[in-house]
Amino acid sequence: MYPEQLVAPMRTDLTSAGFTELKTSEEVEKNLENQKGTTLLVINSVCGCAAGAARPGVKWAIQHSTKKPDQLTTVFAGVDAEAVARAREYTLPYPPSSPSIALFKDGELVHFVERHHIEGRNAQMIGEHLLEVFEEYC
Repeated sequence: MYPEQLVAPMRTDLTSAGFTELKTSEEVEKNLENQKGTTLLVINSVCGCAAGAARPGVKWAIQHSTKKPDQLTTVFAGVDAEAVARAREYTLPYPPSSPSIALFKDGELVHFVERHHIEGRNAQMIGEHLLEVFEEYC
């Protein structure tokens, strides 16, 4: 587990952009199960690709999209273990991956961006991809 003082700025990076942090399995269930509309879930991480591509790309997409997910949520890998474990159950059959980005529609996973799709890409590439995803599903 990472110390809170280390991850606080990384949490704030998304919560200051309107994301709701889910810290328990119950919060994950409440926000993902039987939900109507679309929910974006970012599995946040301390790694460089989260800081350099995933978080900035997601925020860019939210700022520039005319169609946006109804809910913006996040869990933090390596910190909120219970919430992340539960969130990963919802992203099956994909293997655990952080950072990663999941879009749910009416409680069903409709799109998943794994870490290997984030690594080696810049924030704008991630953001532009998400714009297309939002256009299709939101």
